[in-house]
Amino acid sequence: MRLALIGMSGSGKSYWSAKLAQSGFKHFCCDALIAARLAPELIGPDERRITLGEWMGFPYQPQYSEREARYLAAETAVLKEIVDCLERQKSDCEGSVVFDMTGSIIYAGDGLLKKLRRQTIIVRMETPPEARESMLQLYLANKRPVVWRGMFEKLPGETNEAALARCYSPLLSSRELLYERLADVTIGYEERSREGFGVTDLLEILRQ
Repeated sequence: MRLALIGMSGSGKSYWSAKLAQSGFKHFCCDALIAARLAPELIGPDERRITLGEWMGFPYQPQYSEREARYLAAETAVLKEIVDCLERQKSDCEGSVVFDMTGSIIYAGDGLLKKLRRQTIIVRMETPPEARESMLQLYLANKRPVVWRGMFEKLPGETNEAALARCYSPLLSSRELLYERLADVTIGYEERSREGFGVTDLLEILRQ
């Protein structure tokens, strides 16, 4: 079984990928692969290693646009490697595999995404509107590499934090539509949050 988990940052992709890895799946984290490509740049002013989220920053910061473009280029390169691995049936991709995709995978281009769909079951981790406030707070407290694609706009007199809060929900709404179109299967937020729901339940949904 080859799975590609998609959804917004904070939707549970990493959690369920780790659970599947514990059940015997080979686990690939796309953000880790992107970070490896950008490793020479992930150094802060004090020479310490920084995360992808710290490096990219928030959309109101001056370096953001350039770094967003470099992140997307690295992401496309990683996806091409994954598709090639699957198509050529290389040893790394043999057996049951789970790919923890980035939240911005939907921007990788129709050609690559069609190839990914042919090679994997694409599983969407739904995030309903009622979960989005907590996701925003998580993003503000722990910088993650979020691609805005021009959807951040600061109004006159508005603070950076207020603009982020106002623009974040529309970003998620637009993304959810794209995730839904791409996915083969959607795992509902309430469904996977219910008591006792585990990897066995997840795999049973996919087998059905």
